[in-house]
Amino acid sequence: IEGGNDIGFFGPGSAPWAVHGGMATMVAGIRALLMQTLHPGAMAGVHDWSRYKEDPLGRLAGTIQWLITITFAGTELARAESARVSGFHERVNGTYVDAQGVERPYSAGDPELLYWVHVVFTDAFLGCHETWGAPIPGGADRYVSDWAIAGELVGVVNPPRSENELRAAMHQFNADGILKHDERVEETIAFLRRPPLRRSMIPFYRVLFAGAVASIPEEYRRVLGLKRPWWPAVTCTRVILGLLRLLLGPSSTSEDAARIRIARLKAD
Repeated sequence: IEGGNDIGFFGPGSAPWAVHGGMATMVAGIRALLMQTLHPGAMAGVHDWSRYKEDPLGRLAGTIQWLITITFAGTELARAESARVSGFHERVNGTYVDAQGVERPYSAGDPELLYWVHVVFTDAFLGCHETWGAPIPGGADRYVSDWAIAGELVGVVNPPRSENELRAAMHQFNADGILKHDERVEETIAFLRRPPLRRSMIPFYRVLFAGAVASIPEEYRRVLGLKRPWWPAVTCTRVILGLLRLLLGPSSTSEDAARIRIARLKAD
């Protein structure tokens, strides 16, 4: 990330830097994975091709690598990382049974699946930052509009450009009867609820998982079959994130590396 010959797609003071550099990303990742399961085509791709059970931290690391590269790297590296992800998508294909019981083919590069993954990812990071983060430069609309670039880099066609468009796009999937709760969703939720983490990490993770569930709008919690925790999960998550911020410092190593690159460019 320190390399490169330009500021990147965003830069200091941008909405993506604020959102993806915040501690709420730890909860947003959980929320995004929960939401992704609701599209049976996306769920089939995870079930058939993902190594999340054998190597959950490895899969998470791959997703984080893409996120921080698009956010903080120069445009050349960001495009290369997007091409890597798109190349992997070319191998992911199969069939799934939709919410009406019809068997359909799928591929990870299918426009509908790409669109769904993009909107739930954007929604998760926006929603969690609005719940636990600082104000977003330019507001929610700026974040959605800026992050549309990331979607386009991996092939998303006409991604949402405002918060209202984002919410409407997600609701339409549910209104059209596309989202589905089945045994694969149950299986993934069970795994995300109790992943194979070190014993010392489990109490903290359980709070973050509960916070992720609490942050999901009721419309989608119903489809997931999850209830909002009876205890103050949002407040407890805020405490955990605050402690992590004290331990890890005010900025990420990726953001620091990007600032070094930008300072070098300004000095040249």
